Amino acid sequence: MAIKAAFFDIDGTLVSFRTHQIPASTVRAIGQARAQGVRIFISTGRPVAIINNIGAISHLVDGYITFNGARTFIGKDDINLQAIPEEDVRTMIADAKRRDYAVVVCGKDDIAIYNHKEIFDEIFVRGLGVDNLDIRQPVEPMLSRPVLQLTPFFSVEDEAQVLPSMPHCISARWNPRFTDITVRGADKGNALLQMAAHIGISPDECIAFGDGGNDISILRAAGIGVAMGNANAEVQAAADYVTTSVDDDGILNAFRHFGVIS
Repeated sequence: MAIKAAFFDIDGTLVSFRTHQIPASTVRAIGQARAQGVRIFISTGRPVAIINNIGAISHLVDGYITFNGARTFIGKDDINLQAIPEEDVRTMIADAKRRDYAVVVCGKDDIAIYNHKEIFDEIFVRGLGVDNLDIRQPVEPMLSRPVLQLTPFFSVEDEAQVLPSMPHCISARWNPRFTDITVRGADKGNALLQMAAHIGISPDECIAFGDGGNDISILRAAGIGVAMGNANAEVQAAADYVTTSVDDDGILNAFRHFGVIS
């Protein structure tokens, strides 16, 4: 079956952790696929406000899965928007206050950081290049508006202590030092199914690329799930195919392997 849509995680898939850029081979491969009629979608845990590193291909993108699937949209039209219940949001904030960790609180358009810590700057600012957030933005006004994602900076062990108290939520961890929490049912895999139905194609006509734990659901949902060579063993095991790393022409090589481009 011919591929009609391609879905790309950003960090570690499109964008190199080493250079913080999209490799030139990836830009060319996506441009060629788009010219041949393949629709291009972003699939990221990032909120829209901090998608600041895909300028080289942004003009080729047809639509977005953001917040790990809690918001999907094409142009100005939201296809899906799923908020975390306020009681679960307040449970996390109370736990962060009690155990003293930082949480990024993400609304549809606004982002605030509760209990800002150096770990945020280390990972998000210096590591991921997120340099456009105001750490002084107050959290409290956001708690009475829809919150699509919470990103607490804590360990797997810490997560196991609080998540049972947030019964409507799931975790999608792609870094040992933080995780992304969304409402149950909001994941990249379900978002792909929603997007495919919206544009009138089968999931079997989709190819998805990823490298982190939050990509496992979309790799399984797509007709072809491709793990990057820099992905961990769990992600690679969930994929149909393992390509080379983001820094070693991984997307180009996979496109050629499956005949998406020549």
